[in-house]
Amino acid sequence: MSEPKQLNLVLCWHMHQPDYRDHGSGEFALPWTYLHAIKDYTDMAWYLENTDGARAVFNFVPILLDQIDDYVDQFATKKFRDSLLRFLAAPDLSDLSADDKSKILESCFRCNQATMIDPYPAYRRLQLAAEHFADDAEMGSHYLSPQYFADLLMWYHLTWLGETVRREDLRIAQWLTRGAQFSFADRRALLELIGNLIAGLIPRYRALQTSGRIEISTTPHYHPIAPLLLDFASARDSWPEVKLPARENYSGGATRLRTHIESARASHRARFGADAQGIWPAEGALSYSAAEAFAQAGFSWTASGEAVLRNSLGATADAREKFLYRPYRINTGEGAIAAFFRDDRLSDKIGFEYAKWLGRDAALDFIGELAAIAHGAPDGTTPQVNIIMDGENAWEYYPYNGFYFLSEFYSLLASHPRIRMTTFGDVARYAPLADLTQICAGSWVYGTFSTWIGDPAKNRAWEMLCDVKRGYDHQLAKGHLSDGQRDAAAKQLASCEASDWFWWPGDYNLSDSVQSFDRLYRLNLANLYRLIDLPVPEDLHRPLSAGTSHAQTSGAMRRVS
Repeated sequence: MSEPKQLNLVLCWHMHQPDYRDHGSGEFALPWTYLHAIKDYTDMAWYLENTDGARAVFNFVPILLDQIDDYVDQFATKKFRDSLLRFLAAPDLSDLSADDKSKILESCFRCNQATMIDPYPAYRRLQLAAEHFADDAEMGSHYLSPQYFADLLMWYHLTWLGETVRREDLRIAQWLTRGAQFSFADRRALLELIGNLIAGLIPRYRALQTSGRIEISTTPHYHPIAPLLLDFASARDSWPEVKLPARENYSGGATRLRTHIESARASHRARFGADAQGIWPAEGALSYSAAEAFAQAGFSWTASGEAVLRNSLGATADAREKFLYRPYRINTGEGAIAAFFRDDRLSDKIGFEYAKWLGRDAALDFIGELAAIAHGAPDGTTPQVNIIMDGENAWEYYPYNGFYFLSEFYSLLASHPRIRMTTFGDVARYAPLADLTQICAGSWVYGTFSTWIGDPAKNRAWEMLCDVKRGYDHQLAKGHLSDGQRDAAAKQLASCEASDWFWWPGDYNLSDSVQSFDRLYRLNLANLYRLIDLPVPEDLHRPLSAGTSHAQTSGAMRRVS
């Protein structure tokens, strides 16, 4: 009887939020960065800090870190550029304007109904009161008292706190038990707690890296989708019939990608005290040219989705066990770079299935899946399983922000005698790598770029970006911009190049999210036109896409298996 086989496991949690700031005013248009910071980024650090033997990779996108630092500064100076924090910090809510009240009502129920509102009767009562006035906002602004808005602001932030925070701070249990009549002192104490959590985040992850528990990797600074910056036609590798934008290419895309990469390396070094060894390309979007750019920049590894590997090998999905569970090497003109590919099925189980299970049952099922992979591996080999998924969006679908699942998950994995939790950096240094001779350009979503290009609204978004970039290049070449204008315009352009603006257009995403991102994208483009002293085109005042009133998830996640 043969001995049970060993298996290497890499958990890679991708931490990302696009730039939610209006660079014209400095205000945050959406609060998701700080809300995920106090819930998911805080919780995810805790599991590594409190599970001996656990290891993982955390990928931090620099633009997320920039925004976290912005919030740290806001709390230090008490000058809040996020309206929800400004309301939470206000000593007196009796002079809220009608617009202020509408903003609070519009914002403070944006969370998972089943896991973040329904478990709390006091919060649900606040929601029912708001629903009563849904058709008459003016009457609602008269009848809903300052105390109502104080309680609503408290409840919204309480439900966004990480589960590990709730279990370690007695005040939170007291607030949740009381449920109403929160005072300014309560709001001030909660605000201080939020500020401390955000200020401690980057130091916590840096300490985890120093201790060897985690590897931290990076992404091009503002999360641009690299292969499309380099060449729109790369979309045809995996989707030959795609209809591309009515512009031949994005002007100067290779230079722009290098700028994002160099900036990311500098950001990482400043915040974490060392160079990043690995780079997760935005959206796992990989092409030969992108891999070459990453190798040229000195990265030792990159990663992408399972379908990209399958398409590159010309393999079929039913043969995945024969090609998926091994590390690869891409030999480019700029040197070799290790490449790792996501197990779509198991990553999606965590993202979409296990939220419905009891935590320990889900963790044991995952262990059983790994055992089956190890059992099926050829003799003399050690299979490697790569779980790659975002580190924030899945957990709001789990009870208690995934606490019972993640606690059992890390504990069982770390103590298992035949599972070695490792990092991509360690594997790239020590494991034998199989050569991958070609790359079929694609992303982690279906192995194509269909989430970001090909749809009429997405193509129009690219065309708008191409047009303002042409104006930007012209104004720079003619020397029409001052040093200050050049710096501000370069930052605004980088924000406009983020992949997120092209993710959301389309009728399959929720209308609220589509409209928020659509509006902010067009605002960013308009700001850039103003910064380069060019007139804002009229079509920037018209929405690109409306979205839908129903969707299976928030739209921030995609199931691909």
